Amino acid sequence: MHEEYMKLALAEARKAEAIGEVPIGSVVVHEGQVIASSHNLRETSQNPLTHAEVIAINQASEVLGSWRLEECTLYVTLEPCVMCSGAIVMSRIPHVVYGARDPKGGTVDSLMHLLDEPRFNHRPIVTSGVMEEECSEMLKSFFKALRQRRKNQPID
Repeated sequence: MHEEYMKLALAEARKAEAIGEVPIGSVVVHEGQVIASSHNLRETSQNPLTHAEVIAINQASEVLGSWRLEECTLYVTLEPCVMCSGAIVMSRIPHVVYGARDPKGGTVDSLMHLLDEPRFNHRPIVTSGVMEEECSEMLKSFFKALRQRRKNQPID
């Protein structure tokens, strides 16, 4: 079941990659239906808030007419950062499913356990490592290609 939705998040990540964005995708599922999907748009929008998860959470809130996403599951290809983890807590999402860990910026399992912070009044269930290899490989390939392009650029 989780793989089906993670495949949709990976499709969103490919959309990001196609426009030069870091390939991260996210979907929100409510009662078995995808109600929101997005990918990173930070470079395109030049807005630090336009992470895949934040955009998808915003879309889901609009669809449901509520900021409380209490019956939703968020799927994302990369472990959420501090901003996205905050949005997850604030929107009361009860279940988060992610693919690859983010040792440099992840705040679910890597740098800290923000979604499991006992002082918050909401702590979602987390399922990690769903299609981890595919999610991780997409990011590794993207950054390898980016480094190669930068290396091959002539110096002015």
